[in-house]
Amino acid sequence: MITDEEKREIEALKARFPRPQAAAVEAMQALVGRRGWLPDEDLIELAGLLGMSPEGLDSVATFYNQVYRKKTGRHVILVCDSFACWVMGYEDIMNHLQARLGVEVGGTTPDGRFTLLPVVCIGACDRAPAMIVDGELYGNLTPGRVDEILEKHP
Repeated sequence: MITDEEKREIEALKARFPRPQAAAVEAMQALVGRRGWLPDEDLIELAGLLGMSPEGLDSVATFYNQVYRKKTGRHVILVCDSFACWVMGYEDIMNHLQARLGVEVGGTTPDGRFTLLPVVCIGACDRAPAMIVDGELYGNLTPGRVDEILEKHP
């Protein structure tokens, strides 16, 4: 359920745009920022606040890789699988992360610490392979460097 405070924030976002629907991405990001994900009930309620159908808002949500529709761990790892990262060792990094965390791509560790997700491009081709953890970019990855990074995120 969207709180009154969140509704005020959404109204302020809507006021910045000529049409309420244009605030969809920012409004979803605001809710994800508070909850970590966007449950179906909140998506349906938000769609009504924005004058959209739930299906229309869900199609926008699924387009953006940081609007999480399932509950995530405390730390979200986005591993770039663009061509540059792929060539520079994406598979080795992803395999290492899966083995180290004990999860498949898209999974969350049993302790709720990490969620592991691929992302099409993070704009760090010059530092490939690369990943983002909690919004922080890490490049020139090796399995050892990945382990060091994971230790920084309890």
